[in-house]
Amino acid sequence: MGAYAVVVLAGGAARRMGGVDKPARPVGGRPMRDRVLAAVTDATPRVLVGAADAVPTGVLVVREDPPGGGPVAAAAAGLALLGPDTAVVALLAADLPLLTRAAIGDLLNHLDRETPDAEPAHGGPAPAPPAHGGPAPVPPAQDGLVPAHGGLGGERRPDGACFVDGNGRRQSLCGVWRVAALRTALDRLTVERGGSLSGAPVRALLAGLVVREVAWSGEGPPPWFDCDTDEDVRRAEEWAR
Repeated sequence: MGAYAVVVLAGGAARRMGGVDKPARPVGGRPMRDRVLAAVTDATPRVLVGAADAVPTGVLVVREDPPGGGPVAAAAAGLALLGPDTAVVALLAADLPLLTRAAIGDLLNHLDRETPDAEPAHGGPAPAPPAHGGPAPVPPAQDGLVPAHGGLGGERRPDGACFVDGNGRRQSLCGVWRVAALRTALDRLTVERGGSLSGAPVRALLAGLVVREVAWSGEGPPPWFDCDTDEDVRRAEEWAR
């Protein structure tokens, strides 16, 4: 896979951390958002969505509409800055301090890999989300290709690739996506929600997309590890030493 862009989502309220600017919180002596941006220095452009006092040179900053409107509204604001020729974008949370370029490369390779087309799995009751609010587990399918939400569909190439954790839960904001598929999904969701993306969940954005799920098998800590609590930050600090 060649050129790609990146949109880093940094507008969360961090309620479980007392409302602090979570992406600015340091891990290993560097703000988490800077560690994420450092893992994608070869991306063009690099877009940060959220409030930021200082960012690395060349990074574009934009706010979601409305501010605090959630990850889907932030994704829409970031994608709006991408040119018409941008085919692939890494969509990343800003609280992934263990992310590496090798991990991004793994996702890009999986998205680009030649495989038989996938047929979305048959519908059925959606899995119940975990108690702590993380992404719900999804069933495996041929070659790790599954629809983002249950339903019938014809054969399609993957629209994206993202990591899954050790329990099989999809880490959707640690993934790479085809820009055209995301824009189509944003248009659909905007209509479904009466013109506003504020508060829309990521699972609603990705519903119907075909996703290649990737288990991290490289060296080092899991790149999908996100920091939602103080304990998560302490754990990331230990890994980052």
